[in-house]
Amino acid sequence: MDHFQCSSSALEHLSFNNTALKKLPVDDSGEPGSRTVPAACFSRIRTLQPLPRPTFVSQSQSALALLDLTVDDVLSNPLGPEYLSGSRLLPGSEPAAHCYSGHQFGLFAGQLGDGAVMYLGEVESGTHGRWEIQVKGAGVTPYSRNGDGRKVLRSSIREFLCSEAMAALGIPSTRAASLVTSDLHVNRDPLNSGRRIPERCSVVLRLAPSFIRIGSFEIFLGRDDFSGLQGPSAGRHDIRAQLLDYVIETFYPCIQKTYTNRKDRNMAFFREVMLRTAKLVAQWQCVGFCHGVLNTDNMSLLGLTLDYGPFGFMDRFDPDFVCNTSDKRGRYSYRAQPSVCRWNLARLAEALGSELDVAQAGIVLDEFVPTYEAFYLAIMRNKLGLVRREDAEDSELISDLLRLMHDTGADFTNTFRLLSRVPWPVDGDSERATVGPVVDLILEQCATIEELKVANKPTLEDRELAMILSMAQTNPVMFGIVADTPDVSQQLERMGRLKELLETDQEELKKKQRDDWIRWVSQYRRRLARECDGTKDISLIKMERLNVMNSTNPRVILRNYIAQNAIQAAEKEDFSEVNRVLKVLEKPYSDEFGLEPLDGSNANEVTVAYDMKPPVWAQKICIT
Repeated sequence: MDHFQCSSSALEHLSFNNTALKKLPVDDSGEPGSRTVPAACFSRIRTLQPLPRPTFVSQSQSALALLDLTVDDVLSNPLGPEYLSGSRLLPGSEPAAHCYSGHQFGLFAGQLGDGAVMYLGEVESGTHGRWEIQVKGAGVTPYSRNGDGRKVLRSSIREFLCSEAMAALGIPSTRAASLVTSDLHVNRDPLNSGRRIPERCSVVLRLAPSFIRIGSFEIFLGRDDFSGLQGPSAGRHDIRAQLLDYVIETFYPCIQKTYTNRKDRNMAFFREVMLRTAKLVAQWQCVGFCHGVLNTDNMSLLGLTLDYGPFGFMDRFDPDFVCNTSDKRGRYSYRAQPSVCRWNLARLAEALGSELDVAQAGIVLDEFVPTYEAFYLAIMRNKLGLVRREDAEDSELISDLLRLMHDTGADFTNTFRLLSRVPWPVDGDSERATVGPVVDLILEQCATIEELKVANKPTLEDRELAMILSMAQTNPVMFGIVADTPDVSQQLERMGRLKELLETDQEELKKKQRDDWIRWVSQYRRRLARECDGTKDISLIKMERLNVMNSTNPRVILRNYIAQNAIQAAEKEDFSEVNRVLKVLEKPYSDEFGLEPLDGSNANEVTVAYDMKPPVWAQKICIT
């Protein structure tokens, strides 16, 4: 009755077609509770689980526009919060949950599936094509296992903001169109301290062309030798072929049209997924983004950033940065992300089985690392404004920069933004005097000696560390073998750096850091000078350099403490900070928000992020 009393709106006239449910096997059982779902890619959701007093927190105009909607379309409908939280059925939608499996932290976990996500359907936009829409946090599904199917305000704000931040950075991502909270509370342990507290249930409306993932094909895997688990549709090669046809025909139509031979078509698909994945992880690395949980069930088959959990953008550059407190071994550390993505692609090849030629799939996997490195180097050249030529020495220049950033504890985002202030080389200028001002700005963001001591403390347990040190004295041969392993060599490097820091003081450290930065910036300027080879119009090259750097190096990223500030305000029912942060994140390269440059120069010149120096407490907060 409420629906008919409400005036009709654009929100109630979305054009649903729900192709996935028409072309793929659907479990129609109305059996309640969590269960194994064989021979199906989706399960219908028969009963909605409405939230009490759903309330809008925020909306993304650019994401809603993909559905040909505006914020006014959403806000003007009194049922808007109910529709966009899964509390009330949108006309034409068909609630369902997607079935998938996955390897979690390297181990096959059997059936997983959408335990807190409800597929609503696929909407045809006259302007932007077809988009699958789903609500995350809408309640229990057949795949919830022991969970309650709910998400809380804290994690929902993080997903909402980061989805839109990544899209604004130009990094392929699922989108977040709206965020709704409610009066329903569930108990959670936000700091992993063993203390559970009540938190407000909230729902994010997510969009993507598809949320199909590597794990979608792992439901067909047989019994795993190690875990003893198998996919819920193990051995159903007929359904696997059906799902593969749907994915290629729908999302890779050019490949479908180009190849008449099935195996050739499938290999072209696998290679395209490899290319998209390699480019995606290169983009992550170049903005200092760490996903946190790169399990196969969190890896999109369309090359999108999928499922924002304990993600993090690095502040100070650290190749061993881990943003997930449960990742004790650093499997998903910043430096490990490319190799993990390749490992996940190998699991996709295994899941596709006889649909691929094994030898050719191996060749494609061997192409991943050089493909990733090519994407990464191209982006990093842009970050340094090296746009006119490609020198073999560029890779070493970048490696030297990252090593220096790590050694000095430099801020990743702000350092790259500041490098556009490095003066163009001019014959006869004094190197130290010319580059001194920008080096001083970089040094302002570098770590103190005490911070570096903490950062370089070995992460091994005292017992393990004592055993390694004892081995160095009593069994040099065995120590040499152990020291070559990646984990131990990293710990030994930390110990070496810590020893150096303990033998110096802050004044000596700053002098050394300044000398090292002047040395690298001088090397960088010599490389810049080679951009002019054969070109007379230097002013054009200078302008091109600045334009490329300022459109590649973001001024603002979603640092943890910024998200935390928005969360704390929202938990007190003040949603203005979420919307303010969203507005800034939507223009990460812009200087229009009235932020003053550090040196008092013209505001139109390059400036650094207003969040340059996060408070100390922000670095200690455990975000999950």
